[in-house]
Amino acid sequence: MNSRPPLSSPNWQAELNLCFSRAGERTVLRENRHRGPLRVQKALYPEGAAVCQAIVLHPPSGIAGGDQLALKVAVETDAHAQLTTPGAGKWYRSDAAEAVQLINFSVAENATLEWLPQESIIFDGARARMETRVTLAANSRYLGWEILCLGRAAAGERFEHGRFDLFLRIDHDDQPIWIERGGFAGADPILQSPAGWAGASVCGTLLAAFPLAADLLARCRAMAPADGAKHGISALPGVLVARYLGDSSEAARLWFTALWATIRPACCARAAILPRIWTT
Repeated sequence: MNSRPPLSSPNWQAELNLCFSRAGERTVLRENRHRGPLRVQKALYPEGAAVCQAIVLHPPSGIAGGDQLALKVAVETDAHAQLTTPGAGKWYRSDAAEAVQLINFSVAENATLEWLPQESIIFDGARARMETRVTLAANSRYLGWEILCLGRAAAGERFEHGRFDLFLRIDHDDQPIWIERGGFAGADPILQSPAGWAGASVCGTLLAAFPLAADLLARCRAMAPADGAKHGISALPGVLVARYLGDSSEAARLWFTALWATIRPACCARAAILPRIWTT
């Protein structure tokens, strides 16, 4: 019996618009508008009133060809929002139509946004495009990561057909501090090249944009992925960058979580408290 998702299915056009505001000592989810199957059920406060956590839900089992998902988040002055997802995102194979995810984050003065999604699995044959744009005020903070898995490793699947494109841009005080664009087809030579994925199936990027403490880079470099995968950490003007390149999404996530636990107190003056959804 073939349990793979169909090549074509009804397309979902989904939008989610969130706005977080500061009200006294509390960050509140002031605006929560959605269209289609992309939503946040409620605001959560696992570490007190100052930080509002939202779990972004996409009730369909995955993202199919022709689907378009748009997430727009504004974090207003002095507010602190943390966004995560309940499970891995799945990008299904497609006969021709492209699936698209568009993310726009805006973080105002003295505000903080944490974007901590679980991994994205790009099925063999998927045609996917992910675009993320982050706009930061002069005195705001951003912590975010993305973990990409090419093919379903547990099933022995590799990304041999389809297309994947990625764009990520962070602007700080109206100046770009990070611009990344990439794309490849299934079985593209770059996936095997030492200058590209080097035969790995999992790639992750963590970005932290805030004034870096002098010793933070050294403390982060003292940590390594448990699976011994290729990795690196750099400090550029205004942003700390960590990269993972290996074959274990779990190892990538655990390493990023350890880095986040080290970076967060320096960035936000708050200890790292794991989102409860990660353990359910």
